[in-house]
Amino acid sequence: MSVAFRRESDDEHKEPEYELPIPVGANLVTPRGLRLLGEEIARLTALVAAEGEEEARKKLQRRLRYVGTRQATAEVQAPPLSGSAGIGSRVRYRLNGTERAVTIVGHDEADPAAGRIAFTAPLGRALMGSEAGDFADFQGREEAIEIVAIDADPEAAA
Repeated sequence: MSVAFRRESDDEHKEPEYELPIPVGANLVTPRGLRLLGEEIARLTALVAAEGEEEARKKLQRRLRYVGTRQATAEVQAPPLSGSAGIGSRVRYRLNGTERAVTIVGHDEADPAAGRIAFTAPLGRALMGSEAGDFADFQGREEAIEIVAIDADPEAAA
């Protein structure tokens, strides 16, 4: 049989496992975000130790390396100046006639369904640095967002 039709093992044809991609730019976090990273490392470390299957353990170790890198590069942000939107701010705004509220946080603690958006998300970028009464451009529209109120989010500091 020709060598071209022979295969040593199935592992030769598997897709390579790459590391999880790290978001570009600074890893800015709230104190809460740093605490969550530490808790995730502890949880993943316990799961790796308890996992008996090699493939599942490799996936957990991959996630653990990602979270460890994120914790090592985290830059905890001081609470924003009073009245100015920044990381850790709870911002109430009006868009298309509807009032909404979000907290601006780091990448790893962002959860849009819970009202926490990353500072690099389009909405987060539009809100950063604004003050109550300001208007911000959003989605190609000038002054699309009216900033209603800005407060420090006590949950972000925890």
